[in-house]
Amino acid sequence: MSLKTPNILALDFDGVICDGLIEYFASTKRAYQQIWQANQIDDSLAPVFYRLRPVIETGWEMPILLRALLLGITEAEILNDWNEIALQIVELEGLDKSSVVQKLDGVRDNWIKNDLDRWLGLHCFYPHVIERLQQLINSAVELYIVTTKEGRFVKKLLQQQGLDLPVTQIVGKESKRPKYETLRIIRDKHQKTGEDIKIFFVEDRLPALQQVAQQPDLELVKLFLADWGYNLESDRHLAQQDQRIQLLSLAQFSQEFVAWG
Repeated sequence: MSLKTPNILALDFDGVICDGLIEYFASTKRAYQQIWQANQIDDSLAPVFYRLRPVIETGWEMPILLRALLLGITEAEILNDWNEIALQIVELEGLDKSSVVQKLDGVRDNWIKNDLDRWLGLHCFYPHVIERLQQLINSAVELYIVTTKEGRFVKKLLQQQGLDLPVTQIVGKESKRPKYETLRIIRDKHQKTGEDIKIFFVEDRLPALQQVAQQPDLELVKLFLADWGYNLESDRHLAQQDQRIQLLSLAQFSQEFVAWG
């Protein structure tokens, strides 16, 4: 195995493989209407919602983000202090995170059940990514999807593209554990087989990569920030200053690992 070639590649899904911004906003609007018994939401909020997507860590936050915008909280305020704003909205309005998640996932499940083609059509895969994934599936590299999205939604979207990844290699929100813990489990599983383990992890959220970097036993996992995903210029600048994290372009990702630097 080359030092520049992993035998395990772990990828985030949203913001690395798939651009789901249009679906995010559409599903969030429907969930919002159920949570707050609201009327039709103005689509003019979509552009600012898209720009603020990098502040979102997990799905329950999306209806809260839309609520913040409708309450008149500014884009600058959200960028500067999103975690505190989200917590305040949840507490002041007596919301339960698990209930918000159920509303959002329920919207998606109903949409898939009643109009699968429309739901699938709201997603866009980044250029050349599907071709690259197909190459990887047919190679010696073991591919994992590690995401905060429900694994069943990821499975549907990959199948639409002709990719049939085993469910054991799609680790979604249902696992209820942080990504660094999933990477640890993947590593341990392969170490039991006596393999020489080299893991590459590609993620578009800088905090998720920083959490991995803070785990002493994961120091050999090579970390990449996808510069085409849901992150801010400030995130990309910080990644360039971090010795553990490498900034990766979509053009590099689409090529052999030797091009990753």
